[in-house]
Amino acid sequence: MTVAQRIDLYPTRVSGKAVTRPRVDPTVWGDGPGPLTGAELERYDADGFHVFDSLLPPQEVETYRAELRRLSQDPALLASDRVVLEPDSARLRSVFEVEKVSTVFADLLNSPRLMDVARQVLSSDVYVHQSRVNYKPGFGGAQFDWHSDFETWHAEDGMPRPRAFSVSIALSENYEFNGPLMVMPGTHKTFVPSVGETPDDFHKESLRVHRITVGSPGEEHLTRMADQHGIRQIAGPAGSAVMFDSNLLHGSNGNITPFARSNIFIVYNSVENLLEEPFAAPRPRPQHLGNREFPRGM
Repeated sequence: MTVAQRIDLYPTRVSGKAVTRPRVDPTVWGDGPGPLTGAELERYDADGFHVFDSLLPPQEVETYRAELRRLSQDPALLASDRVVLEPDSARLRSVFEVEKVSTVFADLLNSPRLMDVARQVLSSDVYVHQSRVNYKPGFGGAQFDWHSDFETWHAEDGMPRPRAFSVSIALSENYEFNGPLMVMPGTHKTFVPSVGETPDDFHKESLRVHRITVGSPGEEHLTRMADQHGIRQIAGPAGSAVMFDSNLLHGSNGNITPFARSNIFIVYNSVENLLEEPFAAPRPRPQHLGNREFPRGM
């Protein structure tokens, strides 16, 4: 019996020269009602991101900040694989799969104010593909290199199509000078492959190092796309948030100021876009990086 070969619409981790290709999938997958207005959906479709100026009220922000402190002092959690440390110190950088270690954050991730937006944009039921809290401490919080999340999720997690988006909620002030999120508006319409094979257990390196080559676009592509699309810096107060398409190029500078920049990061994926075998990696990343338990885990 002949086994049908699956079609890879977004080949990456290639040898030789990386050639960009137009995205073949929509950004907004339907036109049903929901929290976002028609004008907001049009802008999200064009730019690949949408900013919520005040998603959380101040008292709720304080609740989540207290939960951040609790997690950062939990010895069992700090010794687990869910934790990533800063590259040049033992300070906390990220905690993954927070819905499994915090009922406080689990309630936020599954709240209608976020899930309803995800269902509207992705035009299906949804689940959390990945979640984490990022601490980005002052005096040394490292940068996040330019990248498309979908390139990683496709290559290493087996996400077939970019029918997913992220929400980053600020739990502290995002100043222009403490390493806020930067995006290239409109770049979600182009898929930029990465060059090079995925090393075994690459996530152990890529989540912590200052600079990565595999999984990041080449400098010539970044230069051309920045010239074409520009760069937008997303600053805002605690309680603000930004949602952005899974294929949008984004990154952030390091934080050399005294002011920490903590946030909670949530990825919503369509239930019609479940993970398969990785498209360009020896094996899937661990569960805490890419949820493969749906629907059992939800």
